[in-house]
Formats: sequence, C-alpha cells, structure tokens
Amino acid sequence: MPVRASEPVDPPRDRQKVQPAEAPEGARLWLPLNALRAFEAVAERLSFTGAAGALHISQSALSRHVGRLEDLLGCKLLERRPQGLALTAAGAALLPVVTKSFDGLETTMQALRRKAGTTQRMLRVHMPPTFLQVVGMAVLRDFRLAYPDISIDLFSSNGVGLPRSPSDIAVVFDRPRLDDAVRDPLWSIRQSPACAPDIAERCRGMDLQTFLRSNELLHTRLEGEPFGVLWSAFARHFGLDIPADRGMALDSEALTVDWAMTGNGVILVDPDMFARPIAEGRLAIPFDATCESGFGYYLTVHPDDMADPAIALFRSFVIQRFARVHEGTPG
Repeated sequence: MPVRASEPVDPPRDRQKVQPAEAPEGARLWLPLNALRAFEAVAERLSFTGAAGALHISQSALSRHVGRLEDLLGCKLLERRPQGLALTAAGAALLPVVTKSFDGLETTMQALRRKAGTTQRMLRVHMPPTFLQVVGMAVLRDFRLAYPDISIDLFSSNGVGLPRSPSDIAVVFDRPRLDDAVRDPLWSIRQSPACAPDIAERCRGMDLQTFLRSNELLHTRLEGEPFGVLWSAFARHFGLDIPADRGMALDSEALTVDWAMTGNGVILVDPDMFARPIAEGRLAIPFDATCESGFGYYLTVHPDDMADPAIALFRSFVIQRFARVHEGTPG
C-alpha cells in the first residue's frame, strides 16, 4: 500500500478535530458516492493533479469532495505534508474497501446489462438551434455511426447559458465565464454584416454607417439579453451611430439568415459558420468589417459526470471534431 508522494498539494484544511456528521440509521442515501470516487482516485495516485486529470474535474473540486468525506467520517484520510501526500491509517483501511465495492458494482451491473441484452446507453444532449442546424447534425450523425451503442436524446433551445431542462452534456451559446461547470470552447463567434446580394449591389458606394441606417436590422432573439445586444456591441466597436435597438427579431440565427437571404434586411453573421451560403452567392458580406462578438459555443458538462464513460466519449469526440475544423482539415 503506497503511503507517500512527492507532489505538493493544496494547503491543509483546519487541523482541528473533525466532528462526524449524523448519518440516518438504516438508510444508504447518505453514502457520498462522488466523494468516495474522488477519494479512491486521489488515494490510488497520492496525487490531486493525477486524480483530477483522471476524473476530468478541477483540483479544488476534488479537494472539496475529499474534505466532505473526512467531515462525514470524523477522521483524516489523507495527510497533506510539505513534501507530498500520504494516507492515514483510516485512509489505508478505507481504500481497498472502496475499490472492491466499486469493482463489484461495475461487474454486477455490466453482467445485468449483458443478461438483459441491453448494451444501449442513452445520452441527453442539448444544442442551440443554429449550432445544431449548421454543424451539430453532422457531428451527431458521425458520432452515432462510430458508437451505435450510445443513443442520443437530443433537444434544442435558444438563449444564453445552460438550458433550463436537464442534460447529460450541452453545447451552449454563452460568454466566457467561470463557474462549477466544465466548459470546452468549441467556436468563438465573429460577426460581420450580411445581406442578400441584391441589397449589397443596390447599396454599393455607401459607407458602413449609411448602409446600416438605410436597411432594416435583423436580430436573433437571445433569452435574458436586451434587444439588439449584438448590434449595439458591433456599433460600439466600429464607432457607428445606428438604431441598434430597432428592427425585427427571430428565434434563431439560422432562421434570421434565411430571412435575410430573401432580401428583408441585414444580419450579423459569423462568416466561417455561414461560409456555404456566402460561397454559393446566396448571402453577401458587402463590407470588410468583422469583430469578435464576445460570445461563443461551449461544450458544457457537470464535473461529477466527467467519469461517466459515455459522456467522456462524447466530449472527446466533439472536441476532436472541432479541433480539426480549427486546423482547417475536414471535420
């Protein structure tokens, strides 16, 4: 049994004697499964860094899990020494029991799944409407072809941030932010004014401000955000005086782009995301005026779910797919 390591770790918690929490008699609801999994990962490696990498969660979250388990038991499981980490006698006694229990659970559950003939796993996945329509459906199709044993229960909602309905893993449209969720950036949104080719031709020779004031501004409705937030940011970036809070709003960017291509106004689009209609001549970008929107698409999952094999597989597949897109190779 290993009892020491050379890795520096987080500062020690309060050294005062830990008082055990009350556990209800005859019930197992109090068993902290996530904390036990975190303790097992740290204790096997004697490393918060290695355990955090294996479970795909932050070291601070891992430390909180272990701390709560120690609070529950009323004793220290790990000694945080200046030179590294060591198991206490209590930790050394608990580790093999936890490992054996998890091994037994996994073996039995896999046997039951095989006996029932059910190897299918269902993932509840969220994607915003425009992301789904432009790039998401191809990603989901290829994932299902590669991993037919994982079913996808897909739902879509428009807005900023996490969806209201629960999901196993979600692509969200959002600003960069720090919170408890694990966020992998997939696509940073740039924006350029775009319109139907006949509008661009009719307004040839105008400067950007005159062009925008001469046409209706189209907006994508963003739940929880003020009307015209994207046009307002664009106007500030280029020093334009335009009626950013006027015009027509539709439910998704893809729908708004379709409306713009019929000659009904000007929309801000990401020229890479909508490269196909631009290349096909159905959508025109009449000005060399592009800036970062401050928003992007992020693959988001709760830290406690990172150890789930299906979720980890889906996350890895999507990240690798978008890494190829950004490198300029086929997705």
